[in-house]
Amino acid sequence: MKTVKIEHDFRQSADEVWAIFADVTRCDWVPAVEKITLDGDVRSFDMAGLGEVQERIIRLDNEERVLQYSAIKARSVLEHHLATIHVTHAGSGGCHFSWQTEIAPDEFEPAIAGGMAAAFAQLKKIVA
Repeated sequence: MKTVKIEHDFRQSADEVWAIFADVTRCDWVPAVEKITLDGDVRSFDMAGLGEVQERIIRLDNEERVLQYSAIKARSVLEHHLATIHVTHAGSGGCHFSWQTEIAPDEFEPAIAGGMAAAFAQLKKIVA
């Protein structure tokens, strides 16, 4: 199993950055996704190059600012996928952003890492 991790300190408050993830249907920070629908704890979307993807929201904790989700349907056969986004207070009124994804089989790590990097780049534009 591989783990991909992105960490970054933002000048914006933890609440301001968390608001982007608290709405699990918000997709402006994810390139190649135009709309996300939610049915119970499953969000669905079409992603360019991947087709339909479904993710189960495992944990959405607004107090701790933690979002945890797992891909349950994708074109690729994933043995394991678990992503965790955590936003915490940091000094000077800013926040620390952490996004970690566990993935198996290992061969999917480059694609996941690339997708996370593209989404993080878009996130930085939105937060700025």
